[in-house]
Amino acid sequence: MRIVRLPGIHHDANATLLIGEETALLVDSGTAWYQLLQEERVRGQLGDEISLSRIILTSRRYPFSGGSKALSESFSIPVFIHESAQMSLESGDFFTTWANRYDSDMPIISTTSIDFSERISLDDSTIELLETPGPSSDNISIHISSAKTVIAGALLPRADRPLRWDLPTGNLIQAIESLRLIQALGSEKLVPMHGPILQGKDHIFSTLERHCKALENIASNDGVVPRAWPRSAPTSLWCDPVPAWPRVEKEQNE
Repeated sequence: MRIVRLPGIHHDANATLLIGEETALLVDSGTAWYQLLQEERVRGQLGDEISLSRIILTSRRYPFSGGSKALSESFSIPVFIHESAQMSLESGDFFTTWANRYDSDMPIISTTSIDFSERISLDDSTIELLETPGPSSDNISIHISSAKTVIAGALLPRADRPLRWDLPTGNLIQAIESLRLIQALGSEKLVPMHGPILQGKDHIFSTLERHCKALENIASNDGVVPRAWPRSAPTSLWCDPVPAWPRVEKEQNE
């Protein structure tokens, strides 16, 4: 199985293709802004021999889900999401999806609820879907043990950007628990919301430890962020620490 990150464009979250010999699945879709480009990128990776079987959304938020309707219709495949987010997508809710913050309509998307007892097989690999609430109640992470890889989504916006929990259905305590959960997996590759894949078991552990400690300190301060941290932009799903946290991974155009 190949794991291919499709870098997020502008506000888009990273999308990830899990590609087997005959079939593939797509994790997250990005916004609706670049859905035609996203389709071209997917088709370019799959070619004519490999078919896309499903889309799995790690979050209802617009940067993760906005393009899923167009991709689902183009490839004639189902969209899977946590059951707590189905009503948001199937009603085109622009508040809990946060689409209103991007001055965008939220496409009405038909979805299928994720069965967390299911283990998805792709060639010789097993794909495990984990409930990791915190950024939102429906947030999930994806663990591929054979590849020692975790797709964290909104749980880790970027190595130097801790998540926001003060958005609809977010929860600070659950966020800390979810970060500790993926930290305990001991992965050697971690796909964040934005930016390149984090690599190296020790590096990933220490990065997650920084995030956990910061959020634990905020929790012990009744949820109040450090005074030096600026207010997050309306479209941001992350906080911007001051002083800035270190970041090793950078896109080629940075």
